Amino acid sequence: MKSLNTVKLSMLDLVAVREGGTVANALQVSVRTAQQAEKLGFTRYWLAEHHNMPGIASSATAVLIGHIASATQTIRVGSGGIMLPNHAPLVVAEAFGTLAELYPGRIDLGLGRAPGTDGPTMRALRRDRVESEDDFPRDVQELQHLLGDDQEGARIVAVPGAGTNVPIWLLGSSLYSAQLAAHLGLPYAFASHFAPRMLHQALSIYRQMFKPSATLAKPYAIVGVPVIAAPTDEEAEFLASSTYQRVLGILTGKRTRLLPPVANYWQQLDGREQAAIQDFLAIGIVGSQDTVHQGLQKLANETQADEFILVSDVYDTDLRLRSLEITAQAIQQSLPSL
Repeated sequence: MKSLNTVKLSMLDLVAVREGGTVANALQVSVRTAQQAEKLGFTRYWLAEHHNMPGIASSATAVLIGHIASATQTIRVGSGGIMLPNHAPLVVAEAFGTLAELYPGRIDLGLGRAPGTDGPTMRALRRDRVESEDDFPRDVQELQHLLGDDQEGARIVAVPGAGTNVPIWLLGSSLYSAQLAAHLGLPYAFASHFAPRMLHQALSIYRQMFKPSATLAKPYAIVGVPVIAAPTDEEAEFLASSTYQRVLGILTGKRTRLLPPVANYWQQLDGREQAAIQDFLAIGIVGSQDTVHQGLQKLANETQADEFILVSDVYDTDLRLRSLEITAQAIQQSLPSL
């Protein structure tokens, strides 16, 4: 059994725009959440790049990382992730190099190979550039070089960026990035908070194929976990109805802002809708401190994760902060005597 209190806790934020609220409100909630995560001893606070989505305000990810870092003191802040097909590596290196100079030792660069949006929006972001299968690994290695120390003879140097050695993480929801992270000896984060199906296979491939590098001596894996905690299972289930509504909107192509919780929402869904949400949130944990402890302990045993990165879509800001506190307490909860 893996000791649960050895698993680090972090937070992934999509900066949800709430029904009845504004983008400015969403950004304020993000700052408050990051400050709470720092207070609770979380390791890192990541922000996800998405575009053209009415309920998500984290599209200008590097800008927001700087805003969160300026409002905190010690927690690492980074991207979970920057969607590399949308950006030239030099632009990413300069942005994150600047962040690293402003907040030394606190910036992470998580990279994904999906566009984080639809085709027309991707074309609007990169104009006429067409991605190929070879682009992502080549772009990752270019970023490693641009952020590294050895710039001798280089015709193009990222300023800022060169010599900052911003830690690069590979993110994925399939097996591709697991293999690439292993090949390059990079830390790996699996997006099981929305695509849990290949979690165990991806972690197995990553660990089996891992090649030690100057960056990392042994595999390091983060697992994304949707968690909503409350004093009772019943209240947590009520609060989770906001997440269920969000997921159903994603699955049906009817994305909205984050909606308030609805009493008995689950019972109002038909069997097909329930099954689809359960598949999407297969490793999600909803409940009291004891329930969350048991769920996280089970997941730690099954995945041997080094770190859990939480997603917590709670409509009420104060209750979201409380959910993180209960989850942190659950991690530290003593194991029952055998």
